[in-house]
Amino acid sequence: QVLLVESGGGLVQTGGSLRLSCAASGRTFMPAVMGWFREAPGNEREFVARITWNAGSTHYADSVKGRFTISRDNDKEMVYLQMNSLKSEDTAVYYCAARRAMGPRTTTPDDYDYWGQGTQVTVSS
Repeated sequence: QVLLVESGGGLVQTGGSLRLSCAASGRTFMPAVMGWFREAPGNEREFVARITWNAGSTHYADSVKGRFTISRDNDKEMVYLQMNSLKSEDTAVYYCAARRAMGPRTTTPDDYDYWGQGTQVTVSS
């Protein structure tokens, strides 16, 4: 059993920054990939960023490239999402996700095995 708990969401003005954290726990927690997704009201859950657990290879959605940075701390079993230059369209519930095995696809919700409960990010103009 893997438990993911997000934190760090909140209300921020346009252009501001937030750092989301995802704490992972589990007896044999060794994911292949960790990802961040977001879901705005009326929209489907969409990919934001992912990082491979061992090599730290990253990939971003075009909409956040250059503004968001995903990172991980393997010893602490933590994943982070640094969000800068926030826009109103970044408003959503942000979810942390873990994938057990490597594979060709890591950008859709179906590619992930475990999910956190989500944290709300609201960007006001």
